[in-house]
Amino acid sequence: MQTISLEHTEDVFREFTSEITTFMYPKPAQSLSETEKIIREMILQRENHTDLVLVILKKDGLELLGICEVGAIDTQTPELGIWLKKSAHGHGFGREAINTLKDWVDKNLEYNYLSYPVDKRNIPSQKIAKSLGGKVFREFQHINKSGNLLDEVE
Repeated sequence: MQTISLEHTEDVFREFTSEITTFMYPKPAQSLSETEKIIREMILQRENHTDLVLVILKKDGLELLGICEVGAIDTQTPELGIWLKKSAHGHGFGREAINTLKDWVDKNLEYNYLSYPVDKRNIPSQKIAKSLGGKVFREFQHINKSGNLLDEVE
């Protein structure tokens, strides 16, 4: 994993699709320039110490598999999140990335608890949280940026 940069713009634009975002709050960017703007915001958030967004790369460092992040790092309740491109699903990359990210959080942040919101229908992502000892704290519903209802557990 490495911090996100503008060199990842094309890969993120290509892989962050409507299928990938089905159970997520954000929606896919409509253009490369929109993706670049989003990545610039992520870089600024890192520089401001509010969020840390990392790209997940294959071990050879050439192929982007997805993105993981810890948001709200300047609070007592940071939030973990992840997405993987379709072809990377089912290979354990998500669990490995979130475990690595949690290790970083444990070593670098003081917090009361970590948050990991996930749609109830997203069983693989729920399994990641449970593998870290996660327990359901609350349940809620909201509409994502694509206009779909998310039925989430946190």
